[in-house]
Amino acid sequence: MLNAILLSLAGLVGLAIGGELLVRGAVGIAQKLGVSTLFTGLVIVGFATSMPEMVASVQAALAGSPEIAWGNIVGSNLANTLLILGVSALVMPIVLTGTGRRDAVFALGATLLLWALVWSQLGARWIGIALLGGILGYIVWRYRHPGAAQIEEEDEDGPSNAVIAVVLFVAGLGILVVGGNALVTGAISLATIFRVPETVIGLTVVAVGTSLPELAASIAAALRGKPGLALGNVVGSNIYNILLIGGATMSIAPFALPIELVGLQMALLTGSAVLLLALLWRGKQIGRLLGAALVAAFAANVVLVFN
Repeated sequence: MLNAILLSLAGLVGLAIGGELLVRGAVGIAQKLGVSTLFTGLVIVGFATSMPEMVASVQAALAGSPEIAWGNIVGSNLANTLLILGVSALVMPIVLTGTGRRDAVFALGATLLLWALVWSQLGARWIGIALLGGILGYIVWRYRHPGAAQIEEEDEDGPSNAVIAVVLFVAGLGILVVGGNALVTGAISLATIFRVPETVIGLTVVAVGTSLPELAASIAAALRGKPGLALGNVVGSNIYNILLIGGATMSIAPFALPIELVGLQMALLTGSAVLLLALLWRGKQIGRLLGAALVAAFAANVVLVFN
């Protein structure tokens, strides 16, 4: 059991370090390419911050444990909306400026599609390819309509040297792969030892672990007096998790989604997506009281999952 715990912890550390290096390298590469800040945040940084979830889910699918992969996707989105957004609001209330509304609608649509897949118990490689097509279409749409909303801005400069940026990107990707493999291997061992369903491990341990880069980035943004960056992290990451990571997972392991997700988990995930959309359309800010409520909801769900 000790080996499984140490392996899981090593994997979590690897994902955190690898994610940080990958993001910094991606920002540096984008700056050298001269692409816009919005496109950098949406496509390059957004993709980079989703790599821990991608690596962990793909590794789980390749290891024959798609339950961990899909639990990771659902759990990561719950962590994004409840834990990360809640903690960010506790650090600094998030002022809502009206941006991100259409993207929140898109995120809700992706969530409803995920629920339909869980409920129907459909699993096929063409579904995975369709999901990947969906994220590609979303990226093209955001590139062609940059004024619709702002997903994520990255005001932290990357490395000024192009070679260093590439080295950071490659090194981060390599560490992510190693860390993801260690985390999944340890998680599977823990699930076996404690006789906990792999879906539960994916919803909790793996999901929180792969969300560490987003959590760290959002807290740092709030401390710098830019809490609105956390909102972009949440909306963008939720879309990538379902369409990109879900599409990759379904393409590799074309099986039906875990039936355990049908009840409370998908209901909570959809409810959080609806709440986020409602806040963006009608709310003025996400204050500390609401932030505390979001964190409490996440903690309560973790407790319920293990009972």
